[in-house]
Amino acid sequence: MNRGPVQEKKDNNDIIDVNQNDKMLITGHRIYLFSMVIFVVAVLGYLVFSGISYYQVKIEERFFHPDYLRLKPSGIWGHGLGIIGSLCMIAGVATYMIRKRNRKLHKVGVLKHWLEFHIFLCTLGPILVLFHTSFKFGGLVAVSFWSMVAVFISGIIGRFIYIRIPHTIEGRELSLSEVRKMNTGMDESALERRIERLKRMQELFRYWHVAHLPFAIIMLVIMLIHVAVTITFGYNWIF
Repeated sequence: MNRGPVQEKKDNNDIIDVNQNDKMLITGHRIYLFSMVIFVVAVLGYLVFSGISYYQVKIEERFFHPDYLRLKPSGIWGHGLGIIGSLCMIAGVATYMIRKRNRKLHKVGVLKHWLEFHIFLCTLGPILVLFHTSFKFGGLVAVSFWSMVAVFISGIIGRFIYIRIPHTIEGRELSLSEVRKMNTGMDESALERRIERLKRMQELFRYWHVAHLPFAIIMLVIMLIHVAVTITFGYNWIF
């Protein structure tokens, strides 16, 4: 008779432990997201604060500004921002694509978290590149810059669509049949409306890929050309 209550208590403790683990994971994920947001905001604030007097000067008068040698695109600071920003974008794209497409890595972290890290790097990178240009765009670089802006904006739209498509915790998109099974208690008409919305979102997401990828490729190709030209003319930063 005594064994039953003890077992029941043990089972209840197991449930509590599972709930506590879930809460710890959720808290850790929120800290993870919050840290990335704070980092981006802090970097943006620092760049604005440290260079506002330079960026407010007309382009033709910046040569006489005391920060010109430091903040111009080929300067020690401006050049570094371009390099770090470019590496951030390349790393953001490469790590997410490798994690998503390589089956051997499917158990390495949650795909959703990799996507969030991809968004973090591909938000930080364009900000750094923007200050690298010192808000001066022209020629082939302008095409790369506006392609980068298009990639950034389309990325925000893609994220908006992505979160409206049900996924497993590993990041796999749920099929329509799986969605039906998960909502067996829902009214049939409401379930059909949800299925229709899901179909529309899936269709939009496919169209989004068609728009997002070409801009990313254009940006990366022109970026590589820009880097090659820069090195050819001897702008090697601190190396």
